[in-house]
Amino acid sequence: MLLACASLTADARPYVNDKKAPENRKDLEVIQSALAAALPKARAATVCIELDEGSGSGVIVSEDGLVLTAAHVSTGVNKKVTVILEDGTRHQARTLGLVADTDAAMIRITDEGRYPFVEIDRENGTRLGDWVFSLGHSGGFDRNRGSVVRLGRLVRVANTTFQSDCILIGGDSGGPLFDLTGKLAGIHSRVGQQLQVNMHVPMSVFLENWDGLLKGEFIGEGPFAKKPVKGGGFLGLATEARPGGGLRVTKVGNKSPAQEAGVKEGDVLRSLNGTKLESREQLRNLLKEMCAGDELALELERAGTRKTLTFELGER
Repeated sequence: MLLACASLTADARPYVNDKKAPENRKDLEVIQSALAAALPKARAATVCIELDEGSGSGVIVSEDGLVLTAAHVSTGVNKKVTVILEDGTRHQARTLGLVADTDAAMIRITDEGRYPFVEIDRENGTRLGDWVFSLGHSGGFDRNRGSVVRLGRLVRVANTTFQSDCILIGGDSGGPLFDLTGKLAGIHSRVGQQLQVNMHVPMSVFLENWDGLLKGEFIGEGPFAKKPVKGGGFLGLATEARPGGGLRVTKVGNKSPAQEAGVKEGDVLRSLNGTKLESREQLRNLLKEMCAGDELALELERAGTRKTLTFELGER
């Protein structure tokens, strides 16, 4: 039977945090009661983030769909991803900014709506030894199972890193770490080779970089995200100038971004991101200003019909 505990309000610090270990049944029931009270809201806001390869986790922190996750999950700025809610609802989203050296990132759900969200610990109130619980979509989204909860304690606290003994595996990266009152304390970063050794990004890192993250800035230098290099994108086609304007496609590389987007030999390229194409050199110069992973809108003409293909540049 769960016992209600008036001391565990959203603003109170549970007394069990200050004990080296639970001493009696009451202590265990306080922890159990707090977890049971916080879990429904926390799970509703914990999401799976689907990428081109694999998946990670994240957590919604605003009603309009702002998501916090890890930089190595988002992998870059201004990329399309899919966010899956606990009930299986899928939503389109786009990555915002990231902090490459501390593994913090933001994502925005682009589908309009009102989303379940959790409160952030803005006071940096989590301390060494505190009881915490983690959530994540371990191994990917599973609607029948839902997100997985693990209970543990903070075993190390540093300026840009928390370490807990919550057991995490692949797919949990980017997921939330909560205190017993249900406030978001951190985001899962590095999943250790030993299951009990796992690192989290504290909320203080997100709050310090909040404006830049919202603006979509790439902050810091590695190791959790690779800064894009201009000219490093790969389109995968050959063209020749056409007397009537535009560039005729003479070859499309096998399994290239152009082929996978639907470009075919004989197509006439009319514009790239709104810029009218008139020469091969012009196309090369436009691509030199873009990076691998950048989205482009390629307008082409085929059999007298014009269409626009939107896709991302590959990496050379």
